[in-house]
Amino acid sequence: MENKNIEFLRVFPLCGPNIWTYRPALEAWVDIGALEDSPSNTIPGFYERLSSWLPSLIEHHCGVGERGGFLQRVQEGTWPGHILEHVTIELQNLAGMQTGFGKARETSKRGIYKVVVRSRHEEVSRACLHAARDLIMAAIEDRPFDTQATVAQLRTMADSLLLGPSTACIVDAATDRGIPSIRLSEGNLVQLGYGVRQHRIWTAETDQTSAIAESIASDKDLTKTLLQSCGVPVPEGRLAKSPEDAWEAAEEIGIPVVVKPYDGNHGRGVCANLKTREEIEAAYKVALEEGSGVLVERFVRGSEHRLLVVGGKMVAATRGEEAWVTGDGRSTITELIESQLNTDPRRGEEEDYPLSLIYLEREPAARLEIERQGFNPDSKPVDGARVLIQRNGNATFDITDQVHPETAEIAALAARIVGLDIAGIDLVAEDISRPLDEQRGAIVEVNAGPGLLMHLKPAIGEPRPVGRAIVDSLFAEQESGRIPVVGITGARGKTVVARLVARLIQLSGKYVGLTCSDGLYLDQRQVEAGDRANCTASHKILLNRSVEAAVFETGSTAILSEGLAYDRCQVAIVTNIDPTALLPEYYVETPEQLYNVLRTLVDVVLPNGTAVLNARDPLVLKMAELCDGDVILFSTEDGTAAIAEHRAQGKRAVFIRNHKVVLATGKDEAPLTDVATIPLAGSGQKAFQIENVLAAAGAAWALGLSLELIRAGIETFGLDEADNTPAIKAVQPQA
Repeated sequence: MENKNIEFLRVFPLCGPNIWTYRPALEAWVDIGALEDSPSNTIPGFYERLSSWLPSLIEHHCGVGERGGFLQRVQEGTWPGHILEHVTIELQNLAGMQTGFGKARETSKRGIYKVVVRSRHEEVSRACLHAARDLIMAAIEDRPFDTQATVAQLRTMADSLLLGPSTACIVDAATDRGIPSIRLSEGNLVQLGYGVRQHRIWTAETDQTSAIAESIASDKDLTKTLLQSCGVPVPEGRLAKSPEDAWEAAEEIGIPVVVKPYDGNHGRGVCANLKTREEIEAAYKVALEEGSGVLVERFVRGSEHRLLVVGGKMVAATRGEEAWVTGDGRSTITELIESQLNTDPRRGEEEDYPLSLIYLEREPAARLEIERQGFNPDSKPVDGARVLIQRNGNATFDITDQVHPETAEIAALAARIVGLDIAGIDLVAEDISRPLDEQRGAIVEVNAGPGLLMHLKPAIGEPRPVGRAIVDSLFAEQESGRIPVVGITGARGKTVVARLVARLIQLSGKYVGLTCSDGLYLDQRQVEAGDRANCTASHKILLNRSVEAAVFETGSTAILSEGLAYDRCQVAIVTNIDPTALLPEYYVETPEQLYNVLRTLVDVVLPNGTAVLNARDPLVLKMAELCDGDVILFSTEDGTAAIAEHRAQGKRAVFIRNHKVVLATGKDEAPLTDVATIPLAGSGQKAFQIENVLAAAGAAWALGLSLELIRAGIETFGLDEADNTPAIKAVQPQA
């Protein structure tokens, strides 16, 4: 009997826009073998097992277009490739990596499918794909499957590998504004924008965050001195050198006091409302464990508040709550914390929980707090007795709209004094809606790299768009973080067109990055030799802070195996399609399928961008209807019906008439140069070289380069060795 199994033949990531979707994806080639003869409705109990193990599949609409659509398809009968797509998507969702896109398509070979899912992280998506296969096979073979354990394992992986919530909210806000992003490390370092227009973020820090300002913020005594000198209200206090000195400082300041580490963060090691020498000396030791020095300050009455300042403006604020437990006469304080506080759904170990779990062995300040009340971790408070566990670190109530304007200005001033572009300002006040000076309120800390989760997921109140505020502080309203990106594809001529376009842009004064079959170039200087028409090389260009424009050659194989390196482009050039240059090794076996591959570049043209298309190639010409932006047609003949119709609509075209290159917009024409003056069109060159020149001229025109510059560029390209030798060699049909 033939074995019924799901076998992965190939699994590979698509790093950017591809033939399936505009986003990065994971593509798997799957052989379902004998299961091709066993749709889901022929397998006893399959539907029941699948729907009970993953009840959330009810939310998948599938092609039916309504809730429960996919499960309806399973009941009616569908194949493992399709089921693998949906189960992989759902496991990603359950792991915390939300996605909704997937495709499953048959190939020309019986039993072999291409399964594609949106992928925000390759390693997590691969794990979900393999887990989905295991789950489906268990359902087919009527074997047990521990869905809960599998999801827990996937979630742990996702938590460790995905962007943290603070970084993710900034990236999402950038995406909403059309600003591209590239993750630079396995951590939270992300680039927003391309080339010279980029900015970098690391959680709530940016490339505008001063290292000096961070150092000042970590030195609480220095921060307080600077704030005080500028009139910002701060609690009186000083550094203490010993437990005994801490008590002396408290006597100087006046009881009660706060004792805290002067270079700590996140409220760790802070003990407040201390009134006795024993409490203060004990608190000194706790604070010293969390920092390299200890600060004693006046205790400010009221609630703790966290005000987030971005770009000189307060954009969000939360109020803290104290953490208490209530005795039942039977449970220890440790047990009460576990049952009454740590069961709060807002608390957890992962970064996407607004509150942390409380473990007394890790919280010396909390231990001291309960000892001050006459208890220890094993004490059993009487029924109804309330015990304070934490005074701070629980800022979860949004009060942004309640903050008095004067207080918001003081918080912004504090951030400016320290020098931080993004700051978490901790202040204590009894009534945040009143000015601080009316209630002896004060700013107690200024924090660099503040957490954003409390503003994104407050326990009570409205979530605040803090990610958008950070993006807006980095990019002005009309800025997109983009540089001009030109993508080039086709059957032949790609390399010459790429080299010529890069040369024309460079002549306009821009620093140009180029990847093509000849190598990687920066400002016309080859820095890597060999074929560099791939995502890895192209990303190097986009990461380079000097690059003002980028030109990328991309062949059909690269589109199929990697996707595009960029999300959108200003100009896309399609030189031609060879209907015989099929790729059966990728199951691209018809001209129509090849068309769907090369159209990818046109699909991602920006609304203010341009597609430059060969009017003499029917398949290329068909792509004009796909472009979100303008279209420039080029042709070696001026009398084609396509050119005439295009010009009749007032659109642009580049063509040859009477041995001259002509640029036309509607009825208006501008002769550029004689063909005889173009080295690439000279004697001994292939006839299609003139098409390459027209394509490059069209791209330069689309980018707003002057006709004089375009003329000079095409009349000189190929005259020197740097242009001529590699470029002419690369235009042979095999290129």
